[in-house]
Amino acid sequence: MAVPFRRVSSTRRNKRRTHDKLSAPTLVVCPECGEYKMSHRVCKHCGTYKGVKVK
Repeated sequence: MAVPFRRVSSTRRNKRRTHDKLSAPTLVVCPECGEYKMSHRVCKHCGTYKGVKVK
């Protein structure tokens, strides 16, 4: 069975664990109702997109 020749340092080990973190989505204020919404999407509160009623 293969066994590591040298111990993996904590710095090298921690470098492998840097890309699994999630970031919060960017939110913008809806110009119609003032609620927060994701950009380039229909507002869930009032149902408008670019000033046009969609829902």
